[in-house]
Amino acid sequence: MELRSVEELMDLLYVCRGRYGVPGPRGGRVDLHQHALRTAALLRRARPADKELQVAGLVHAIGPLLGPGDQARHADRAADAVRPLLGGRVAGLVRGHTPFSSDADPADDDLPRLRQAVEEARVSAFDAGVLEDWRTVLELVAKRNSRLESVD
Repeated sequence: MELRSVEELMDLLYVCRGRYGVPGPRGGRVDLHQHALRTAALLRRARPADKELQVAGLVHAIGPLLGPGDQARHADRAADAVRPLLGGRVAGLVRGHTPFSSDADPADDDLPRLRQAVEEARVSAFDAGVLEDWRTVLELVAKRNSRLESVD
């Protein structure tokens, strides 16, 4: 699956609501939607200017929806889906955020930061806002990516 518009991506992120796939701190499961929002919020606090890193934190949660049951390929599926819309850096960060990642870019210093935010969002509970707050950021990253592709 390739996502071609922010609207398609937003729809998929909304589908994450009420889906439990991320192991929680006490053996339960964490809602994918809340996990995505918390991860992105943590990255926004840590790196306010790095919109691509924040977006990678937000969209990493779509993997389980794209390939239920195949945990080892969730990151790959999510990365492949967002690459055409959000670009290579976001896709690379998403692909590299799990321990299953075999071809993560070790040169990207933000990969450990993403992994840390993913873990922290799994075990902490706080109000991370609503998905609609991220629409403008997603549109900005998508627009930037489309401009870069047209130059190549």
